[in-house]
Amino acid sequence: MSEKKRLKTFSAISMITLLLTTLLPIQMIDASPKKSTQTSETGQVLAHWKLSKDYVQSGTIETGDLVIEDASGNENNLILETVGDTSSEETKNMVKWSEDDYANDDAVQSIEFGNYKQAPVGRYFRTADEAPINSEKFEDGFTIEVIMKMPENFAPDKHSWMGILTRQGQGADLNKTEGEKEVLSTLSVSNLKELQWTSHPTNLTYNQTNWSFALDSKEDWYHVAIVNDGSQSKLFVNGVMDFRNTEEVMIGMDAVEGKGWNVGASEWANELDTLFAGKIQEIRMTDGALDQDHWLVDNPEDGHVEYGTNEKIPLLTDKDNYNFVFVPDPQKTVRYKPEIFYEQMKWIANSANRENISMTAFVGDMVDRSNVSEEWIASDTGVSLLDNHRVPYMVTAGNHDYGSEDPYLDYYGESRFLENDYFKGSSPSGYSSYGIVPAGDYNYLFLMVDMKHVQEDIAWAEQVLNSHSNLPTILVSHEILAVSGDGIYTADTTRGNLIWDELINEHNQVFMTVSGHHHGALHRVKENAEGNEVIQLLVDYQSSIAGGNGWLRFAEFDEQLNKINFKTFSPWVEKLPKPKRTYFDVSYLTSDNDQFEIDFNFEERFDFVTAPVQ
Repeated sequence: MSEKKRLKTFSAISMITLLLTTLLPIQMIDASPKKSTQTSETGQVLAHWKLSKDYVQSGTIETGDLVIEDASGNENNLILETVGDTSSEETKNMVKWSEDDYANDDAVQSIEFGNYKQAPVGRYFRTADEAPINSEKFEDGFTIEVIMKMPENFAPDKHSWMGILTRQGQGADLNKTEGEKEVLSTLSVSNLKELQWTSHPTNLTYNQTNWSFALDSKEDWYHVAIVNDGSQSKLFVNGVMDFRNTEEVMIGMDAVEGKGWNVGASEWANELDTLFAGKIQEIRMTDGALDQDHWLVDNPEDGHVEYGTNEKIPLLTDKDNYNFVFVPDPQKTVRYKPEIFYEQMKWIANSANRENISMTAFVGDMVDRSNVSEEWIASDTGVSLLDNHRVPYMVTAGNHDYGSEDPYLDYYGESRFLENDYFKGSSPSGYSSYGIVPAGDYNYLFLMVDMKHVQEDIAWAEQVLNSHSNLPTILVSHEILAVSGDGIYTADTTRGNLIWDELINEHNQVFMTVSGHHHGALHRVKENAEGNEVIQLLVDYQSSIAGGNGWLRFAEFDEQLNKINFKTFSPWVEKLPKPKRTYFDVSYLTSDNDQFEIDFNFEERFDFVTAPVQ
């Protein structure tokens, strides 16, 4: 999955162990205005913006001249700016006061931004021209904290790369011509709802980048901390650091003379870029790296994210039911956290009999970098646990798996499967394959259609379907469905349309497809040429915490009740000791696209079956 070109380059990423700490909720600093300079236990507060009515120095939102006073007393005041058609009726919605805040404190407000791409008007804040923070280079390190909330209606086509906090100017202004020279420093939100902090330090000619996992846009307030100790920067969300952080020594944060900061707007090549949507309550900058004890956070908080639970959910609700398991793109865990991948494979190997797992299918991207042998070895080490326990599984390649000399075929080609009775053969390219397993009252065919070689493998795949027209078939390919521009619905892809037209629509036995590649989890039901339903799943958690946090997708087939129950479970999280689980660590995902049930009349849908299970 490619990311926006202008913000995808960073020099090096190290494997950093995920910080497993308990979430600390935010305690607001005293809301009364302070004129004296604030200090923390370990550093001076250089700027502190509380977007609250108590800190209005002058003006109003309605008149467009609002000025927010710097709570640190350092005169880094924020000035409201309006761009575009100021006469537009939408102006009043682009910035407004909100009573919503992190701690549900009646005395605290936040600012709600309603900006979106191609809007006729937009609003954001900038620092005053004379603000001292404009020239600060943080050569002894820094801590930047933001208390913010994503927009509930986040849509990539409207909000991707929106800026939360951005330093005006560009690296090219300082003769920094490597990396992302068109930006200087910015905390932005990617098209995948990840936070990205990228900055040009004073000692390098190129930028360095930190990433978070994807944030939820429904319920949660987030405390974001970017901490630089004078050497490296780390990005924390609600006290949790993911694995994609900077490695090179970074000293300070470069500044362009005469330029300031934007709150609620990004920049690109010295031009305003995407403006923020969502809520911002508080931003604080200090010199030096603050210990977590001195952040705008305090005591531990109970609970976990709204879309999951650690309460036990049975994966097998009746002994006569059976499961198929789908492994979402494992590339990030294989690269950064192989222990998570190993735990997934170990659990499947040890639980296959107990949970009646008849087949496990990988949706592709077995590695993140096809030219790195260590990743192939890590992938193979994990999957070999299934071989050792003789657990049936099938694999398809993803776009990250293709490399010179075809390493995928060395590790997951036909020779790996020849001794397994369920494996029935591969395509001439060697990349597509199929297998047959018994489960319940049926024999199921798993058709793995390769993404890259789909054109040349189509004829072979069609021959497989024609020769097994009496077998219920699940088709797996790395890319079939995508995510719509609003981030809510499934969308068709060129490859997906080809697969539908050539292999699904006219082949009634194909009743389910599963794919990954496009980040997210969605599903739909589509009718084939005979008017029968085809269930289509998109399952890819790689942009979530820890590259997917060990979540697996289960499809429990219940022939007695004519239902298929879909569940998402992480054996990795379940194994974590409770004290080490963070706010984001849930064993079961419970959103409408992670846990759901589909009515499925087996006898009617599989009326083409002419032979009993053998």
